[in-house]
Amino acid sequence: MAADLSIIIVSWNVCDLLRDCLRSIEAHRYGLDIETIVVDSHSADDSVDMVRREFPEVVLIACDENVGFPRGNNIGLARATGRTLFLLNPDTVVIKDALPVMLRYLDQHPDVGVVGPQLRFGDGSIQSSRRRFPTVRTGMFESTWFEAAAPRTLLDDYYVHDVADDETAEVDWVMGAAMLIRREVYTAVGGMDPDYFMYSEELDWCRRIKTAGWGVVYLPTAHITHFQGKSSEQASTARHINFNRAKLRYFRKYHGVIASGWLRSILMINYMAQIVIEGGKGVLGHKRPLRWQRVSAYWKVVRSGLKPAGY
Repeated sequence: MAADLSIIIVSWNVCDLLRDCLRSIEAHRYGLDIETIVVDSHSADDSVDMVRREFPEVVLIACDENVGFPRGNNIGLARATGRTLFLLNPDTVVIKDALPVMLRYLDQHPDVGVVGPQLRFGDGSIQSSRRRFPTVRTGMFESTWFEAAAPRTLLDDYYVHDVADDETAEVDWVMGAAMLIRREVYTAVGGMDPDYFMYSEELDWCRRIKTAGWGVVYLPTAHITHFQGKSSEQASTARHINFNRAKLRYFRKYHGVIASGWLRSILMINYMAQIVIEGGKGVLGHKRPLRWQRVSAYWKVVRSGLKPAGY
């Protein structure tokens, strides 16, 4: 008989956080039959041995390379047997009855394919975790140094600011740190696009899911604490490159080569301008080690070319 829930956790070098995450699942099962799968993406810390030693009931898949977030989740999804599938970051903690609350909602709404809980920072404040699909105009401003100059209505729409944080709402996509998916959805649309190494993969997946006719819902009555970006912050230059190449892949895939090429130019201008600004501050003697570090990182981003991932 299938488990109520298969939880897939893709982990890389966050041993202590992963331990806390697994403990929180065990502490908040509420009688559910849960299958937990950890896909370790070739961690160099004690993650693999820790899971084997402290959580022998967990299904551990130890990869011999860093497979990235979407490929890692696809590996876990292929192994999962549960009737529902929960993608969960290792830098999260399940709060109280989040799991049964999400499952109950999914069971009561057969037209919904994805449920995203309310994410909270470690201090308990609410983390923005629901979105509408980005337009090309959104892509020009969002997560760039131009964001402060963006029309407020543009980003308010993207970040769903017209919906209260405590209001259940259908949205376009939810953050991949915690996503509950109906098995029928996975069977129908397949897994994540593996050409996204990390970032934008959940955006792409939710778009495919919505195109197939399923709803995506933000459910604030379920709470998950998310200590954001603890894996990606270990490689800051790679984070810049992966984030922007993934962003460009999404726009190339859904808006075409002209739109992605235009956005690529905007992003390259962003980074070249920052090299000049940070370099100037360094020459003037303001926090020189930090300035030279940033100049080096941004120059590596420019040298990468920021070609759309997978193209």
